[in-house]
Amino acid sequence: MLQDQITQYTQEINAFSTENAEELEQFRIRFLGTKGIIKDIFDEFKAVSPEEKRTLGKVLNEFKQLAEAKYLSLKANEPVTGDQKTAGMDLTLPGNGIELGARHPLALVRREIVDIFNKLGFIVAEGPEIEDDWHNFSALNFPEEHPARDMQDTFFIRKGGESGDIALRTHTSSVQVRMMEAGKPPFRALMPGRVYRNEAISARAHCFFHQVEGLYVDENVSFADLKQTLFYFVQELYGEGTKVRFRPSYFPFTEPSAEMDISCTICKGAGCQLCKYSGWVEILGCGMVDPNVLENCGIDSKKYSGFAFGMGIERIANLKFEIRDLRLFSENDARFLKQFKTSLI
Repeated sequence: MLQDQITQYTQEINAFSTENAEELEQFRIRFLGTKGIIKDIFDEFKAVSPEEKRTLGKVLNEFKQLAEAKYLSLKANEPVTGDQKTAGMDLTLPGNGIELGARHPLALVRREIVDIFNKLGFIVAEGPEIEDDWHNFSALNFPEEHPARDMQDTFFIRKGGESGDIALRTHTSSVQVRMMEAGKPPFRALMPGRVYRNEAISARAHCFFHQVEGLYVDENVSFADLKQTLFYFVQELYGEGTKVRFRPSYFPFTEPSAEMDISCTICKGAGCQLCKYSGWVEILGCGMVDPNVLENCGIDSKKYSGFAFGMGIERIANLKFEIRDLRLFSENDARFLKQFKTSLI
């Protein structure tokens, strides 16, 4: 009878044990294969009477589950040999290499700028990106009616109130104020960081960008010290053949003030879209720290003087890597970033 066969095979399955892969495969073929015992029993089951099917159906399903569970249990405990690990593999093929990442071009330029000024004794100072009116504007000699205070230029978080305006900082000069308030001269420091301005996004401008500002305050600091410091910086960053020129300008926190241009590194002075066909590109603003700023920070302007400068890291990177659209720096396009894989410094 079919019931007797199932009982006999159940005892055989329960008694079966092996650690040999070949014997286990023979067990699978014998009981679970397409021409195995369970397949034959199911074929015989089709011919039994409806009354017997009610009884044998459950027994038959339990018998099949027992065989499958036995096979899977022994399979899980089967030791894996070296030949099985490499079965179907071509060991002569090269392995899958680990793809290395790269530093962001702005991080590369920031590090290079910091390294150059470190040689001159400049340390790195940092401050908050959310600033109050005093540190972002008033202490830096911005009059109340200055255009930079307008909503069109600044991202204000809160206007007015007992504590005054709160805004995303528009420059890292606020870090200079905090440094001078908290210490005593001499100061020689760089202030790198992200800043925010309410500007239309284009190939040449963005609503956020990165700055590096510098401050040197001590006795008898002159404009000649400023010029020589920045000339050294340009020669180190762009090469000895780079030309430099200073143009008079105006900034509320420096007097006298200037903008510094260098010969365009992309067209070599011949004229291109980046330099507006002039052969020159402005890279930073600079000047002697206004005595009012020193006094606002509790420093005797009759004893101490100093210079300050500020540059956009994106502009420096544009010239160094010949990138014509600064929007690429914040779009996280992998095709763009992969170009800097060799720059793992």
